[in-house]
Amino acid sequence: MKKRLSGIIAITIALIMLLGHAACGSKADSDGNVSSETVQSNTQTQTETDTQQNQQSNTQTQPETQTEAQPETQPETQPETQTETQTEPETQQSQQSNTQTQESQPPSPPVAAEPVDLIVFAAASMTETMEEIAALYKAVAPNVTLVYNFDSSGTLLTQIQEGADCDIFISAAQRQMNTLDDDGELLAGTRFDLVENKVALVVPEGNPANIHTFEDAANASLLALGNSDVPVGQYSEEIFTNMGVWNDEFLSRVTLGGNVKEVTTWVSEGSVDCGVVYATDAFSAGLDIVASAPEGTLQTPVVYPAAAIGATKNADTAIAFLEYLRTPAASAVFESVGFAIAN
Repeated sequence: MKKRLSGIIAITIALIMLLGHAACGSKADSDGNVSSETVQSNTQTQTETDTQQNQQSNTQTQPETQTEAQPETQPETQPETQTETQTEPETQQSQQSNTQTQESQPPSPPVAAEPVDLIVFAAASMTETMEEIAALYKAVAPNVTLVYNFDSSGTLLTQIQEGADCDIFISAAQRQMNTLDDDGELLAGTRFDLVENKVALVVPEGNPANIHTFEDAANASLLALGNSDVPVGQYSEEIFTNMGVWNDEFLSRVTLGGNVKEVTTWVSEGSVDCGVVYATDAFSAGLDIVASAPEGTLQTPVVYPAAAIGATKNADTAIAFLEYLRTPAASAVFESVGFAIAN
């Protein structure tokens, strides 16, 4: 019995020992596997950490690289951009300055490239003013020589109709210019009204006949007027006709001049008691004006038209001079002797 019990105990111990060894082996395998997984996990974790650190390092490196690169490129680009930006206002200011300069200066008429003799037929009453303008125009167009022919507008009309060389015609009345215009003798588009004048009654120095009105002139012993083909004579006839005194008895005491300058000469010399002339001629001759035409007796405006002749061989030069006659410089000359600039 005891032997049997001892055997059982021995077997039991042996089983326990076997089970213990088996448990130890299993535990050893289990411990080995855990350690391997832990190492792999740690390795992965470290790798991820290193990668993140590298990425952060690269991220930190890029701004530094850009910051270092900017000083090299920006200073070179910005000054060029500023220079171009500054150049544009300067160019605009220069253009504006040039435009203002051009606007402030009156346009100069074109100057003839070759020497030109420009023939101008003008009413005798424009003698002094046109000669003064010729001196001014020489400085503007030195290649142009103005050749004047002064006479009564009627005489000048006849000369033009007969084929006389003429580039420009300035009449003391519309009638003569209308005749040429109706006959197609004017250069199209060049006709315009240049100046206006007044008709005046003048007397010799001291006024020996005591003439003060047109009514007094109608009763003068000797009165000087322009003849019927002279504009100032036509204006005089209109005045005295409207006064009701234009008749044979009146005409018997009238002496007729071939142009207004002839009338002013007779008055200046005292050859007549009085005379009817333009206000501008009275000014130029130094005569005393005692009266203007009575209101309502002169219905026709005393206007001087100007135009280029269609047969002119110097059309461009003629047009340039006509344009100059409308400039402030020429207007000042006309106004200085009593002309008014026509509207």
